[in-house]
Amino acid sequence: MSKISKEIRSSDDSEEMNSSENQSVSFFRKISAWMVHVFTATGAVFSLLALNEIYWWNFKLAFWYMAVAIFIDSIDGFMARMVRIKEAVPGIDGAMLDNIIDYVNYVIVPAFFFIESELLPFGLRIVGAGIIAITSSYQFSQIDAKTNDHFFKGFPSYWNIVAFYLFIWNQGTWFNLGIIILLGILVFVPIKYAYLSRPHFLFQNKHLRTFMLLFSLFWAFSAAYLLWIYPESNVFFSFITLIYIFVYFALSLYRTFIPVKI
Repeated sequence: MSKISKEIRSSDDSEEMNSSENQSVSFFRKISAWMVHVFTATGAVFSLLALNEIYWWNFKLAFWYMAVAIFIDSIDGFMARMVRIKEAVPGIDGAMLDNIIDYVNYVIVPAFFFIESELLPFGLRIVGAGIIAITSSYQFSQIDAKTNDHFFKGFPSYWNIVAFYLFIWNQGTWFNLGIIILLGILVFVPIKYAYLSRPHFLFQNKHLRTFMLLFSLFWAFSAAYLLWIYPESNVFFSFITLIYIFVYFALSLYRTFIPVKI
């Protein structure tokens, strides 16, 4: 048999196998998988709502919409794995869908926020937003942006969270620009940043994984409370959000040099 014939037959066999697998997927699983994709896509809607509120200078409400989009992003992967979404809906590239929405929510929305708000020096707002957009374009387009052991390589474009911190801290405009420049540089530095939805690659000890999960939930509560009471502040919850940053960066740096052995 010729090489071309073998390739054609191999292709036909592969198509028949995929067809057989698709037929074996139950109707309920297909519907569930499609609903997970729809759920993921709603993140784009909340990003639009956030952009609209930023335009009207309703910054607190904009951050609530960003928070909802982050919540969707934090659980849709778990839902997709539960229904084995690639088997149920093979015609949709879930990773691409997720990246498109993440780029809008984690990059475009906060970049627009920095243009509209007064957190950056006058005349340099587009520069700060441009740094966010350009460095994140590089970060998202890397083949190994997510490492084999489920970490982000380089600062993972958490710009909406950066925007939240700078909004809550209410520091000087040059300080804020300096933070953006520093994090923009860290996008290109190959440090592995923790992917908290995959805790098995962060800790081997289940008690430490549980502690980190609870700490992350407490951080989310603390951040939500600070946003709720803004422009007032609270020393205790501000301290929690600050400590969480140091813990996250310290763990990321540690696991860059000493990865978990699975």
